[in-house]
Amino acid sequence: MSSIEDRGDAFENKFAHDAELKFKAEARRNKLLGLWAAGEMGKPEAEAYAKEVVLADFEEAGDEDVFRKIRGDFDANGVSHGDDVIRAKMSELMAVAAEEILKG
Repeated sequence: MSSIEDRGDAFENKFAHDAELKFKAEARRNKLLGLWAAGEMGKPEAEAYAKEVVLADFEEAGDEDVFRKIRGDFDANGVSHGDDVIRAKMSELMAVAAEEILKG
């Protein structure tokens, strides 16, 4: 019975570890996305804006809250990137963030 419990504990630990890595990668992606978006809008306080984007991710589960934040700010600041450009950048930066998190 002990080996079954050990396997269960190992699966739980792996799940928790994977969830933590995913959370960190998403937060890193959102920061990178915020820095990119700040540059596109010509915002001088890029770090502050990036923090706003990271915080926007806590509104609801998934990426739509972050997408809406960027979309709305682009619209308000006259940046004409389409939705596909924003979503492509989100995907691109997720890969970058995941790699950075895994490297430490």
